[in-house]
Amino acid sequence: MSVFDDLVGQQAVVLQLQAAAAAAARVVAGDDSTASAMTHAWLFTGPPGSGRSVAARGFAAALQCEDRGCGHCSACHQAVAGTHADVAVVVPEGLSLGVAEVRRIVAHTARRPTAGRWQVTLIEDADRMPDYASNALLKAIEEPPPRGVLLLCAPSVEDLLPTIRSRCRLVPLRTPPADAVAEVLVRRDGVDPAMAAFAAQAAQGHIGRARRLALQEDARTERRDVLSLPRSLHGVGSALQAAKDLVDAAQAEAARLTKDRDASEREELSTALGGGATGKGYTGSAPKGGAGALKELEKRQKSRGTRTSRDALDRALVDLAAFYRDVLVVQLGTGTPAIHGDLGAQAATIAGATTPESTLRRIEAVLACRTALDGNVAPLLAVESMALALRTG
Repeated sequence: MSVFDDLVGQQAVVLQLQAAAAAAARVVAGDDSTASAMTHAWLFTGPPGSGRSVAARGFAAALQCEDRGCGHCSACHQAVAGTHADVAVVVPEGLSLGVAEVRRIVAHTARRPTAGRWQVTLIEDADRMPDYASNALLKAIEEPPPRGVLLLCAPSVEDLLPTIRSRCRLVPLRTPPADAVAEVLVRRDGVDPAMAAFAAQAAQGHIGRARRLALQEDARTERRDVLSLPRSLHGVGSALQAAKDLVDAAQAEAARLTKDRDASEREELSTALGGGATGKGYTGSAPKGGAGALKELEKRQKSRGTRTSRDALDRALVDLAAFYRDVLVVQLGTGTPAIHGDLGAQAATIAGATTPESTLRRIEAVLACRTALDGNVAPLLAVESMALALRTG
């Protein structure tokens, strides 16, 4: 057993991290002769679903574990779960990671380890740091403490400032093959092999998405609804309605995913501010500053909801781009396996009614919509523009 068992299709990465963990153990033991194999800043890159976070959390566990990532000791379990005292996991929930939070991260990295062997700080989605926040992080990279390790995760090296990426050791991950993802679903989650194969292919190697498709009927229903869109795009009216439905569905999914957490946070804040308190000395009003704390919470929750909605919409666009890719495969007769194999008849119908050139333009329209959303264009406006470009009549 190892903390890297769920890192699918990344054998070269596993070997790299195991070698670094071994060097780190020697450093802890006082042997600096191989310290060059270990460094204080790492950058994990790869497409969504490739396992960036899994690799980084596994490496954090291997650094804390006396057996370099055995996978069954308390240090491994706590590090992977993000509850280890010396492993801080930062997950940006909003549209960006602010400079104030980055400064708190820098202050944390300067601490000495208390219970473990290294003080590890892991930042997922580090590409969400604006330039001014990235500049604040430079201090932790340029002046690292003796036992401090910073792990950054981002889709590509270009997503971070040159001053950041040039000071990090790169760990590039690739999209895992579908058969490897299916094997993990069967072994780890007990998924039926046929369902696992379908989910892995439909998720395009995205491990988390594949698991949701395999285990959640709601996820499969949402996918079917998205992929029914090409059949409904004929006139202007139908295109605009389809765009609205797609955006509404993403917002509804975000609301469903964040509802319980938002309510729990509001309840915890209310309790902390004296809400529901009774007894001698209670005045019935919140402490001074309570309104400001509530406003800040609402701001964070709104930002998180927007990000969750954008992520849901982006998943839908990835599915649409893959569907039109399947249409193009049929038109060109390449024999390449379809991503959405269960929709072969639908792809064949559209392939027969359109040309490869028009299919390429539709793929470009979907990708342009993703780019527009990444640039903070209003979702409905971006999706309406795409839907109008996807019309078949």
